[in-house]
Amino acid sequence: MNPKWHEVLREWVEALIFALLLALFIRSFVVQAFKIPSGSMLQTLQIGDHLLVNKFLYGIKLPFTDITLFSVSDPEFGDVIVFEYPKDPSKDYIKRVIGLPGDTIEVVDNHLVRNGQAVDEPYLAGLPPRNPMVRTHFGPVKVPEGHYFMMGDNRNNSMDSRYWGFVGRDAIVGKAWRIYWSWASLLDVRWSRIGSLVE
Repeated sequence: MNPKWHEVLREWVEALIFALLLALFIRSFVVQAFKIPSGSMLQTLQIGDHLLVNKFLYGIKLPFTDITLFSVSDPEFGDVIVFEYPKDPSKDYIKRVIGLPGDTIEVVDNHLVRNGQAVDEPYLAGLPPRNPMVRTHFGPVKVPEGHYFMMGDNRNNSMDSRYWGFVGRDAIVGKAWRIYWSWASLLDVRWSRIGSLVE
């Protein structure tokens, strides 16, 4: 093999290895891309939204484990987060933090009551019709230490902590950050959503 080609090939291989390691580092510690497959977070998140999740904000984990090396901050009430589904940790879910450790949570006639106070939830505007199987009354329950109570913004059609319980701190992947792509179909790109923050 021509020595010059050998050098070029070596440089390409080194660049590829570096790029793969950098991508692994970013995905493990900084941000990760997710796609919204269902309508449980309507109207905040649409089916077909693609978003970046900040994995650094809630702490650094040892790659491929739930072991937290150190914590940066804790989830706050109202954060939209990605977490491992408690019934099947191989699946990632996305919901809104409704209850923090120590909170008492109740749903009365489909309205959230937190620590005895009714909560104004503007993100619930424009909900689709209610699924008759969805619970409009729930609790009260107290959120255990080290756990969080999660609910979908599409309160009328969301399987969430009302059904499968609390989410442990170590199961949290990160905070939903920004929509980088959105489409309803190949020919229907939602340009106005691209680049918007998830709130």
